[in-house]
Amino acid sequence: MNVLDTLKERGFVEKTTHDQELNDFLEAPNVSCYIGFDPTASSLHVGHLLPIMALAHMQKKGHRPIALVGGGTGLVGDPSGKTEMRQLLTPEIVEVNVKGIKKQLSHFIDFEDNKALLLNNAEWLTKIEYIPFLRDIGRCFSVNRMIKAESYRSRLESEEGLSFIEFNYMLLQAYDFLMLYEQCNCKLQLGGSDQWGNIVAGIDLVRKIKQDTVFGITFPLITTSSGAKMGKTAGGAVWLDAARTSPYDYYQFWINSDDLDVSRFLALFTFLPINEIKAIQNLSGQQLNMAKSALAFEATLLVHGRKEALKAHEAAAKMFGSRIISEDLLPSSSIPRKPSSNKLASVPTSQIDILKVQNGIAAFKLFHMVDLCSSGAAARRLIEQGGAYINGNRIEKFDQTITEENFRSNEILLRAGKKKFHIVKIKQ
Repeated sequence: MNVLDTLKERGFVEKTTHDQELNDFLEAPNVSCYIGFDPTASSLHVGHLLPIMALAHMQKKGHRPIALVGGGTGLVGDPSGKTEMRQLLTPEIVEVNVKGIKKQLSHFIDFEDNKALLLNNAEWLTKIEYIPFLRDIGRCFSVNRMIKAESYRSRLESEEGLSFIEFNYMLLQAYDFLMLYEQCNCKLQLGGSDQWGNIVAGIDLVRKIKQDTVFGITFPLITTSSGAKMGKTAGGAVWLDAARTSPYDYYQFWINSDDLDVSRFLALFTFLPINEIKAIQNLSGQQLNMAKSALAFEATLLVHGRKEALKAHEAAAKMFGSRIISEDLLPSSSIPRKPSSNKLASVPTSQIDILKVQNGIAAFKLFHMVDLCSSGAAARRLIEQGGAYINGNRIEKFDQTITEENFRSNEILLRAGKKKFHIVKIKQ
């Protein structure tokens, strides 16, 4: 399976150019590809995760990703997806933003030993001479064709219209592709669906100037199941910078994913194996909540590191109660499967004779026996109201039989409500 197969299987691909040729191209080792990032802020946000993850998948398959920061195009402004002109950036602001972006990309992509490159198109765009550029590059573009592009057409129809400076953006982005082709032997550009026209323009330019075929892949616009734009909340963007969105709030963003989005987000925003993700597609209730915890933990781990992911996980457990994650649910996830050792040290513990376990014991009797409930009747009510759990799994029937199979390493974790825990160990 080449990287294109992986990207398609995980939901990254909307359109491609030269389908068969692209597939053959990606069978070769050490292919260079690039994605552009607008340096409009010193931090990327959740809306940038799809292209970041795509570059990371490229690198995992042995290819060389290039993150191209638009230090030059950022001085112009991309009209794509905008109904009004973007605020123009100063070179000083762009420089600060580029440093912040590289730091965040480094969590996903290894830049050591030229395994990946971070380039700034200001290196060539700010040195362009206008007349030579018009003669050599401008002659390759048809104005009639350009204004048919969605990014231009929507702006032309808007009240503000399209400024001449923005009209040049497609030429500059196409020129980026040509420069990366010449300097880095880069023959593949990836981008959002709104970049299709710009990507095709770059492909055409390389063909006309270099008589060679290069390729493009676009990603779908990712929305939540409710139709909302991915990465937006009532409080604004969800940033990758801990100073703008804390690791805890970042963790909670993923925990609060809609049930219908969980498996899709796991495929797009984690590196967990796709077969494990497919296995949880039909889960519901508590089992699905476990999958949300794994999603939140893995997503936070990628952006903020394991220490912060663990802190966010523990903080959520204190606020909302622990979720014990089944060993067979997304087994490749490194999320803690039970409360931390410090937390378990304070959990009441009792022992049960192995014969009782072998013969089976009703769940409501076990909860009463260890004093999680004041009586058998209270235990029955707790279970019927959905407040009783075994190893993180909700008990569905008050007389559900608990046997030796429910024990892991000769112990079982019971929970009543959100905060009452009890460990039962088998007495050999």
